[in-house]
Amino acid sequence: MIYLARHGQTEWNLARRYQGASDSPLTELGQAQARRMGELLSRLVPDPGGWRMVASPLGRAHHTARIIAQTMGGTLAPELDARLAEVSMGSWEGLSLDELEARRPADLPYPERYFAAPGGESFEGVLARLSDWLASVDETQNLILVSHGLSGRILRGLYGGLPREAMLTLPVPQDAIYRLADGQVVQIDCDPA
Repeated sequence: MIYLARHGQTEWNLARRYQGASDSPLTELGQAQARRMGELLSRLVPDPGGWRMVASPLGRAHHTARIIAQTMGGTLAPELDARLAEVSMGSWEGLSLDELEARRPADLPYPERYFAAPGGESFEGVLARLSDWLASVDETQNLILVSHGLSGRILRGLYGGLPREAMLTLPVPQDAIYRLADGQVVQIDCDPA
């Protein structure tokens, strides 16, 4: 079973800036969201023995994972895996939503804009690394995973067998956990932060 969480709110989320593979620190709300996710996971996983926690190496995800682990009692040490990092948006990282809208091709559909950045990752490249990670997971493993908005969408879509367009429009809350088990993806909401 996999429990998947997105990192808590960051300064750039608040400012509506695209982060990609760049980083931004968690806000106070983001830290509170991480604690709420840890509280929810404590109820879902009352005995974390036999569980592993894996996180993207980007600071916002790693910091969220550390807060979750501490909230769960501190027995899990987050392992880092670069395959879980957020999609690189190349030279568009750090741009505000308005700045990005002014630069992207006008005829590019919304979900595809993430993969049009100069120097950024392609959808196929991201799909390959996340597929590789998912294939490396033994079905008997119990994992808590901390990742990102877009890479988390793609991972859930891969797990659920969704087509590209559907996976790119999945919700990306920062106050929910997704249970990936038996070919199903179920959203479990946290208490509000």
